[in-house]
Amino acid sequence: MQRSRGREAREFTSRADAHRSAPRERAHGGKHQMDTLFESHLKSLPLLFRGKVRDIYDAGQYLLLVASDRLSAFDVVLPTPIPEKGRILTELSLFWFDRMKDVVPNHVVSTDVSPYIRDAAERAQVEGRTVVCRKAEPLKIETIVRGYIAGTGWKDYQRDGTICGIKLPAGLRESDKLPEPIFTPSTKAPRGQHDENITFEQAAKIVGPSLAQQVRELSLKVYVLAAQYAETRGIIICDTKFEWGLLDGKLILIDELLTPDSSRFWPRDNWQPGRTPPSFDKQPVRDYLESIGFNKKPPAPELPPQVVRQTTERYREALVRLRGH
Repeated sequence: MQRSRGREAREFTSRADAHRSAPRERAHGGKHQMDTLFESHLKSLPLLFRGKVRDIYDAGQYLLLVASDRLSAFDVVLPTPIPEKGRILTELSLFWFDRMKDVVPNHVVSTDVSPYIRDAAERAQVEGRTVVCRKAEPLKIETIVRGYIAGTGWKDYQRDGTICGIKLPAGLRESDKLPEPIFTPSTKAPRGQHDENITFEQAAKIVGPSLAQQVRELSLKVYVLAAQYAETRGIIICDTKFEWGLLDGKLILIDELLTPDSSRFWPRDNWQPGRTPPSFDKQPVRDYLESIGFNKKPPAPELPPQVVRQTTERYREALVRLRGH
């Protein structure tokens, strides 16, 4: 059975300075605590992959998915970590996995790493940012659900009035709510290349018609339930990406779920069709890189403290709004 991993678990190729390769100890609330991790280093377990964000270790029967504070923009991993990001992604994924567990099973086993990491210093690196998960066979497609029109979907619509082969009503504006959510799969591109939107029929050729149909139905169901809940918390889920795997022949959710890294979250009170609302994600980073004319190729520049702080605040607000604390 192959390892459970998503797009972010592909080989991590960006190189950072050596002093960023270890956890940093920062002052917080009058106390020192380890709240920033660029890379994890566990000698007690074999490292399988460094993805753009997650480090994946083999724990025998299970995998350990460690969410670092790395951040990628324009498919380039930046040298500056974002404090708290990995912990926030982990907490929010766990929140959603638990909320959706009666709808579809997932790969989560535990958050207790002590049975697998005996060394206290090693545990301190990864506690609070690690999920012990089942090993599954990842599907060879990305599965995306869109409730609003934005991003690459908006570009596709402007070109020919469709997204992934789905014909949409004429006259839609950027950020408009779609008549109903749509399932828009994409390829999983090799390292260094971009994923490409594909039709449902193309997805069915890759994973098989029956499995493609099951993935579409479950993806839409999870999105609708999540979007309805998020609305009550003042957040619009514009779109989101799911990762799926097969475990003993059954479909399960893997990787992360409904986080600012895998979804486009908008504040409901700032949404207005015709323009792009601010989002609870790495928008401050993208804006900064655009402002300095970053060529979107490695190596990426360091981020100024203000941009780092603003980005942490965006991620934290998404967690607090959705989870309630």
